[in-house]
Amino acid sequence: MNSKRIIVGFSGASGAIYGLRALEMLRAAGVETHVVASRSAELTLRDELDIGIRDLEPLCDQLHAIGNVGATIASGSFPADGMMITPCSVRTLSEIVTGVTSTLLTRAADVTLKERRPLLLMVRETPLHLGHLRSMMAAAEMGAIIAPPVPAFYAKPDTLDEMVSFTVGRALDQFGIKAPIQRWAGLGKSTPPE
Repeated sequence: MNSKRIIVGFSGASGAIYGLRALEMLRAAGVETHVVASRSAELTLRDELDIGIRDLEPLCDQLHAIGNVGATIASGSFPADGMMITPCSVRTLSEIVTGVTSTLLTRAADVTLKERRPLLLMVRETPLHLGHLRSMMAAAEMGAIIAPPVPAFYAKPDTLDEMVSFTVGRALDQFGIKAPIQRWAGLGKSTPPE
């Protein structure tokens, strides 16, 4: 079993499958997970995946209520190896950048940054205007990892599922968690999933 502990946040941006796949891959890797999802994320989960927030419980070690600012993940004394917000809306990004943390989702992200732990933001928005770009730049300057869900076609995915898994696997690389994905082996070569 892996001794890592990762906080997984869901915002209301489109792309709930990325968060769900992250939980599946983290569970397969033996990583302890703590989940927090915004109220908008519940709408997105229902609309895109036909599931509710409670359906995430079997995939995580602890599901935290969005309004519970007294939860363990709201404190820097709670040892975690980092946090990923996938998908990450521009609203969530903006709250993190300004430090105006109105929910447990953004409070946990703020704590992750102040403790100098990896915070990966899978920002799901396009096209981007200057305000979005400035917010992403500010988050990066604060130490966040900006990792939009961009597919890699060199992996020659056959399905949408493979594209999602690759993107999430690359995100997990940022925490030192190796997922079984197709990796770059040079032009004209491919490596099978680990």
